[in-house]
Amino acid sequence: MNRTRIFAAATAAVAAFVAGPIAAQQTVGQQARNFRLTDMHGKNVELADYRGKIVVLEWNNPGCPFVQKHYRSGNMQNTQVKAREMGAVWLTINSGAPGKQGNMTGAQAQRFVADQKAKPTDYLLDPKGVVGKAYDAKTTPHLYIIAADGTLVYQGGMDDRPTADPADIDGARNHVIAALRELSAGQPVSVSETRPYGCSVKYAS
Repeated sequence: MNRTRIFAAATAAVAAFVAGPIAAQQTVGQQARNFRLTDMHGKNVELADYRGKIVVLEWNNPGCPFVQKHYRSGNMQNTQVKAREMGAVWLTINSGAPGKQGNMTGAQAQRFVADQKAKPTDYLLDPKGVVGKAYDAKTTPHLYIIAADGTLVYQGGMDDRPTADPADIDGARNHVIAALRELSAGQPVSVSETRPYGCSVKYAS
């Protein structure tokens, strides 16, 4: 095997990495499990790289009507912008398996971000579902917030209107923005866990 093939094999081996036992479910109040994934540009990104910053994780499937509700209305993009203005890092993750709805290549993810005028810090690919299963991500969207000290402080739905109707966005409580505002004010997150809603994450199995 030549050096190029050895390098490619090594890169693939570290493309999806999760620290700790995968069977253990992520729990609010505990340290968020570290992971490493390849982003839409082919670069390896590790959660630990953002230690000291608040991190929002968003599970994404562009084909899901619930995801489309938040993107076509601009609600997700507005939330991403507000989160980043408050100093948060926003990582969008796609755990759709090859051949399943929503699965994308890096180039397709780049087009999605550009076409939707999305504003994540990065878009990460998890086609084997390693990170999605480690975090017990159930739906698209499914949101998680990790505090600057690495503690998981929120997991659940985008808001309190579990429908695919964009008309329900107006007047809804945006759980992500509410939690980020509380963190910015040095307050505990008052609603730390809600039931996620949306399409099921399209894992391979």
